[in-house]
Amino acid sequence: MYDTIVIGAGQAGLAAGYYLKQLRQKFLILDKAAEIGESWKERYDSLVLFTPRRYNSLPGLPFNGENHGFPTKDEVAVYLKSYVQIFKLPIQLKSEVVHVSKVNGVFLIITNHNEYQAKNLIIAAGPFQTPKIPSISRNISSAIFQLHSSQYKNLKQLTAGNVLVVGGGNSGAQIAVELSKERTTYLAHSKKLRYFPLIFQKKSIFWWFEKMGILHAKNHSLLGRLIQRKGDPIFGLQLKDAIKQNEVVLKKRVVNGKQNVVIFEDGSMLEVNNIIWATGFEFILPWLKIEGVLNEKGEIVHRRGVSNVTGLYFVGLQWQYRRGSALLQGVGYDAKFIAECIKNLTS
Repeated sequence: MYDTIVIGAGQAGLAAGYYLKQLRQKFLILDKAAEIGESWKERYDSLVLFTPRRYNSLPGLPFNGENHGFPTKDEVAVYLKSYVQIFKLPIQLKSEVVHVSKVNGVFLIITNHNEYQAKNLIIAAGPFQTPKIPSISRNISSAIFQLHSSQYKNLKQLTAGNVLVVGGGNSGAQIAVELSKERTTYLAHSKKLRYFPLIFQKKSIFWWFEKMGILHAKNHSLLGRLIQRKGDPIFGLQLKDAIKQNEVVLKKRVVNGKQNVVIFEDGSMLEVNNIIWATGFEFILPWLKIEGVLNEKGEIVHRRGVSNVTGLYFVGLQWQYRRGSALLQGVGYDAKFIAECIKNLTS
């Protein structure tokens, strides 16, 4: 019997572990990966974070390197490994959770290898687990190479010919810019593209966000609701420059496909050879078999990560409480709050 089990050993799970250790809890962190930082290492080769190192630290350990510099995804993976080693967090890797229930007030967690029991459960699996690919992808010829942005590594994966990137978020923007150096590249988007520079007056845009209160905007505040409604901008001006140079050609939202042709919202069509779906993720927990966690829309019912089910908590949800709740620089704030809730429940 554990005091607490944490599902997920990404940044959210490790931050939770840091605070649970301070409570002197008997706890364990479970993760299906073979190594710490695996999800970061598996992302596309050229990925560089748009948040500088000073905003990527977990509780108790500064991120090594120049404070205002931007780390690569491999640096993040190394940092997370170091975090586990320094704070000696108990982690069971290669443990994929297949069933979670609550029986007689105790959580039963079944993995592909073992069964565990816990008084409290923190789900820190992260919102970026299940790739979301539009159903129209099935209308497109199998001769067209398709993959989700989470599966993209580099240009060598693609077949010959042009590339259509679908999705105007930061991942889609970075991938489109990279591909445009070697291929004819199109970018389909559904909303007006907004750009923020990474650096403004020699300081990171996130430094300015902090000073303006944007980083700390609460989910239900006027500012927080406005930011959520508008969505994230594209950080950096590389895509804007590539569009001006006709290196990336903008297209409207994709509405359908037929054989090797993609159809757009404005009625135009394009014959394509490769498609990268930078269309985000769905937050699905098929193994969670506890009533009352989700509402009728399938959304998690919670207040600052505290669910309606006693002893069940979440860390790392998008806008769990603040703008940065799902990011490296924000998970510690929420993890500390959840640890305090557990302490108050057990004291």
